[in-house]
Amino acid sequence: MRLPALCVTVAVVAATIAGGAAPAAADTAASTVNLDAGAGLHHNSATVIYEHVDGAVNSVKIISLQAFSGEPDCVWVEWNDPKDVGDGWTALNSEPPCYGGSMGETLNRIIKAPKGHQLKVRLAAYHGSELVHKDIAKL
Repeated sequence: MRLPALCVTVAVVAATIAGGAAPAAADTAASTVNLDAGAGLHHNSATVIYEHVDGAVNSVKIISLQAFSGEPDCVWVEWNDPKDVGDGWTALNSEPPCYGGSMGETLNRIIKAPKGHQLKVRLAAYHGSELVHKDIAKL
């Protein structure tokens, strides 16, 4: 008769330990960055939802993004990637919305940078290959 009582005790202890660990994992809350650039027909905007990665230095998980382009523009949402050998910015969206279009993506992508490198995102609007409007925000 003692075996069932022992099983119940083990189950209660396990549930208590699991319950105590749950709040620590849930401490990281999602944050939102809104980006806007241009005016009138050239108004472009984006929203980036992200959270800091627990226990990691200078790491952010990009949860999702939404971008809207102005009538004559194509819009990229980018981050300041220290490993990028071009202009230092790497696209987060797979395709840019163009000519008044919009797009949304769920990414769940972790971006990282060395300690001391401030992570940023930017909205970059292009006419052809020319960068004409931008907005930058820190994460």
